[in-house]
Amino acid sequence: MENWLNNFSFFILFCSMGFYWIRAFFNLPIFSFLGRFSVIGGNVSMLFLLISRGFVQNHFPLSNFYEALVFLSWSLTFIQIIIEYYLKNSYQFIIGGMTTPTALFLNGFASFQLPESMQKFSPLVPALQSNWLMMHVTVMLLSYATLICGCIISIGYLFLYKSKSGVLHQRVPFSQLDQMSFRSISIGFPLLTLGIISGSVWANEAWGSYWSWDPKETWSLITWIIFAVYLHLRLTKVPQNEIKSAFVATGGFFVVWICFLGVNFLSKGLHSYGWFFS
Repeated sequence: MENWLNNFSFFILFCSMGFYWIRAFFNLPIFSFLGRFSVIGGNVSMLFLLISRGFVQNHFPLSNFYEALVFLSWSLTFIQIIIEYYLKNSYQFIIGGMTTPTALFLNGFASFQLPESMQKFSPLVPALQSNWLMMHVTVMLLSYATLICGCIISIGYLFLYKSKSGVLHQRVPFSQLDQMSFRSISIGFPLLTLGIISGSVWANEAWGSYWSWDPKETWSLITWIIFAVYLHLRLTKVPQNEIKSAFVATGGFFVVWICFLGVNFLSKGLHSYGWFFS
């Protein structure tokens, strides 16, 4: 059952990406509907996958890197569905065309690139046997998802703004893209703040110290500073600050990935026990 849900979610997200891109290049409105429908199908499939693993393991399904990747992919598609619902115009496909490839990458990486040993069920290590598991890890991953979504929209905003491609450039809803990016990051930033605070409390219980300058903690702080700068620029009513903040968000996109993926693969610290070095 789990293998079927894995393959189905990957396939349906791949189809969704294709539908959005066909809509973008050939201007066929029906493919916007097919793209949204497919994203909903992939989202539901990944939700059932996580629920089934939770029931089998008898704990919240965020105990290893595989589950974190699937949860992040699910979160991205969930946020995408919400954004498209509120972006009620014919350019909803712009959001889907930019965010679906990221969700597909996470899903595919979890399903086809991670070793089987990292996908299998395993007992919780002692440090994860805490009620803080659901609180801290869930909030952090939701913050990553909302921040990544906002950053992707900012990247698309900059690309379309700089391309100046004739009629399309004139008709793209730049103000709505800018607002959606801002709102997404505005939600992700307090979630990141809450996640860092809850992680500090949990770290004190587990390791006897609120802050250890572990690589994950350090990059989480760097991420927090980057998006604090973004919000400062965005909330300061100065001409061209929308463009400046979009550049900051573009940099923040790469910082989030370093914090989530790079630290787990390239460094070893206190946070590595539940992810890559196990």
